[in-house]
Amino acid sequence: MINTEFLLRRAVPGDLDALLAIEQVCFDSDRLSRRSFRHWIQDEKGILLVAEHGESIWGYGLVWCLQGTRLTRLYSMAVHPEGRGQGIAQALLNALEDQARERGFLSMRLEVDTRNAAAKGLYERAGYCIFGEYHDYYDDHGDALRMHKALRGAEQAHYQRATPWYEQTTAFTC
Repeated sequence: MINTEFLLRRAVPGDLDALLAIEQVCFDSDRLSRRSFRHWIQDEKGILLVAEHGESIWGYGLVWCLQGTRLTRLYSMAVHPEGRGQGIAQALLNALEDQARERGFLSMRLEVDTRNAAAKGLYERAGYCIFGEYHDYYDDHGDALRMHKALRGAEQAHYQRATPWYEQTTAFTC
């Protein structure tokens, strides 16, 4: 068990070994590779945060910021088993959502294994709603729930359209 004091920060290349170790212990299949982590550390279309305590990395969260849309996707999140129950996953999720909002994104989607009750509960408590299901989604043939959350509500005053909106001025006919 770790102390509940941890630092959330962007991942750096020096975190690769720790990220791979977390993947190894948290997932039996569908693991991110060293190459994938290296890509997401450098890619501006992603947000890869780690939860650090002392010299150790206890978890990570990865969001993919989709181009051409205001939608983001929580691509992966994992917390080392020894660090679970400390609020790390919730803190990572909150920080990822905050950073997505800061970049102007309006919503986030994710897939979660139907057998992972803890993760499903975390997302539901955070306001995510189930809107679909993928069958045979994972390498081990497990199913995934599709979940969605609006990241912005009334405070959309900061949202600026890429193109201006023009009100229709002629009658609509079919």
